[in-house]
Amino acid sequence: MKITTPRLTHHVLTVEGRTTGEPVLFVHGNVSSSAFWRDTMAALPERYRPLAADLRGFGESDPAPVDATRGVRDWSDDLAELAESQGLTGLHLVGWSLGGGVVLQFLRDHPALVRSLTLVNPVSPYGYGGTEGPDGRLTHPDGTGAGAAAANPDFVARLKAGDMSDESPTSPRNVFRTSYVKTPDGIADEDFYVRSMLTTRVGEHNYPGDPVTSAAWPGVAPGKHGVLNALAPTHFRLDDLHEIDPKPPILWIRGADDVIVSDASLFDLAHLGALGVVPGSPGTPAQPMVTQTRAVLERYGNYREAVLDDCGHSPHLEHPAEFRRLLTDHFGEA
Repeated sequence: MKITTPRLTHHVLTVEGRTTGEPVLFVHGNVSSSAFWRDTMAALPERYRPLAADLRGFGESDPAPVDATRGVRDWSDDLAELAESQGLTGLHLVGWSLGGGVVLQFLRDHPALVRSLTLVNPVSPYGYGGTEGPDGRLTHPDGTGAGAAAANPDFVARLKAGDMSDESPTSPRNVFRTSYVKTPDGIADEDFYVRSMLTTRVGEHNYPGDPVTSAAWPGVAPGKHGVLNALAPTHFRLDDLHEIDPKPPILWIRGADDVIVSDASLFDLAHLGALGVVPGSPGTPAQPMVTQTRAVLERYGNYREAVLDDCGHSPHLEHPAEFRRLLTDHFGEA
């Protein structure tokens, strides 16, 4: 269904006939849409009211520009206004990857609206790229190593062209097979998810954003617009999460074999430099993304971590039964 608020016209995925119950708001990741939550939502017990919104620039929501200088607040403010328009309080928030950062920002700004929070392979609270150590210190003051210029240009071009093929390692289909999931043979409806990826609006104001170069290695820095710049550590940092009140319980679910969000991510230019894939590395260490998330949550206190073995970036697709069990147990405890 479509819901228009002063900020945005949202496309919201719902389950037919489920108009009452405890609201569960699902938030998708980068280069995807609410469609990735379809099966999880349908399998939730009747006591819950599942909803999944397409973020701006994804799916069928407005392709509104993303002001990266606000970090992920364009998205979290959109969702807060959506929740207010529908009278949703006592929310169970579930955020995957980019969506994990969005729901953390929502929690930071609106803790009283949140009953529980679930993070699914979330982006680090210190953004994506350009930081070192568990405290997320910047490698360079300008965030060098992060931002839209770090995106693979062939992947961006194929995304924009709506490429459904598997002819190149950088096609959306092959990125799904090699990065979104660990074992693609176990995914029954691959075309469905690839089509969801292709709903991503491509451009300097959406994905990946405006590219900026840097004189320092690896030669990229954050711009002011779009998705990857919004995740740059100069724009997005949540190291004060422990200061909020109240502190609803957080469940952190992650795949043990994730190659997108990890302490040795294959999408982190610093780690690729250490491997020799990106030449000229001065020895910049990889961003310890998982370690950073754990450090922030340890300060927060009220959290639990669940690690799924033989699982990549998408536990809800790869181990759906175990994922739903963890989710509903968490909701029930909250």
